Amino acid sequence: MTHRERALAVLRYEAYDRLPIVHFGFWEETLVKWHQEGHLTLEEMRDWKDGNPADQSISAKLGFDFDWASTYDPNCELFPAFEEIVLETLPDGGRKVRDKEGVVVLKKDDAISIPTEIDHLLKTREDWEREYLPRLQYADERLKASQVNVNAIMRPFYEGGLAYLQQPPAQRELPVGLYCGSLIGRMRNIVGLVELSYLAADDPGFYAEIIDAFGHLAYTCVERVLASGAQFDFAHFWEDICYRSGPLVNPKLFREKVAPHYRRITDLLRQHDITIVSVDCDGKIDKLVPIWLEHGVNTMFPIEVGTWGASIAPWRQQYGTALLGVGGMNKTVFAHDRAAIDSEIERLKPLIELGGYIPCPDHRIAPDAKWDNVRYYCDRMRAVFGA
Repeated sequence: MTHRERALAVLRYEAYDRLPIVHFGFWEETLVKWHQEGHLTLEEMRDWKDGNPADQSISAKLGFDFDWASTYDPNCELFPAFEEIVLETLPDGGRKVRDKEGVVVLKKDDAISIPTEIDHLLKTREDWEREYLPRLQYADERLKASQVNVNAIMRPFYEGGLAYLQQPPAQRELPVGLYCGSLIGRMRNIVGLVELSYLAADDPGFYAEIIDAFGHLAYTCVERVLASGAQFDFAHFWEDICYRSGPLVNPKLFREKVAPHYRRITDLLRQHDITIVSVDCDGKIDKLVPIWLEHGVNTMFPIEVGTWGASIAPWRQQYGTALLGVGGMNKTVFAHDRAAIDSEIERLKPLIELGGYIPCPDHRIAPDAKWDNVRYYCDRMRAVFGA
């Protein structure tokens, strides 16, 4: 079987020859450390991106089959993105940077976490209409500027990319996903978490207007891509709107304002035989899972284990086989020893036996991961869940 056939068989509860061994990429600092230790070439460290030749080379060295996080993005968010510029360099070497979403963040070379948000360009309706709304309009330039991963080589959509996507999917070695954007996660980024919470109460009309803009753009991008004859194995959204105690947005508000856009897009996807629809959301997502399921999103990713002990098992008990999952492997064991990895694999066994579930490290592999431990994990997974 090909890796595509294996992955789809698992998620369709069909027979397969062995479990696909997948990952969710790496932190930049992880690659730097592994290069310094002699495991990676300079080119692998420097050039890595999800699904590219460097990624495939690193995956092969470690024993992974492929990177699950590689999907085709038709530029269905801010376009063009803001130019990233350094606003100020601080005495300690830190830099205040306006990023590609117009958010001012603090970047430090020795930081091992996401940059701290300092300020947001979007503060008023005037800011929205001047700086953001024009970047959320559809134009075919989005597709022209997009890149398709064709056997690890990035091709422009209209210069080889579309032709590849129009080929019968059975000819592909890897599953190909269509990225459908973000309906509220990017909104949280550009507005800020605190401001987002106030906006929902102080100006619900404006709140809904921003969500509708993201939703309409996502639908239009998906519609145009599918109308071109491109074929996909699954679709994927990104949100990241939960933390360790639950959602960062009121589930009732999420159901009322965001969920209808999911339904509209997932109905369109199913018209094109795309029945596996996933969402990337970190944190404790339990209160949003039923809303996603009711509105056509059936695959949870990356099932961040965290301190709250996330697992597909209780969701499967509650929602049945309609719920699928990719992720849920506690990546923190890579910092420990083989015994910890063996214990984690034993924990995963009954979850894998449920079907409809592909284990994957529950986020980017962090800098504390030991190279030999990651290799051991791949070897053991292949031995335990192989042919």
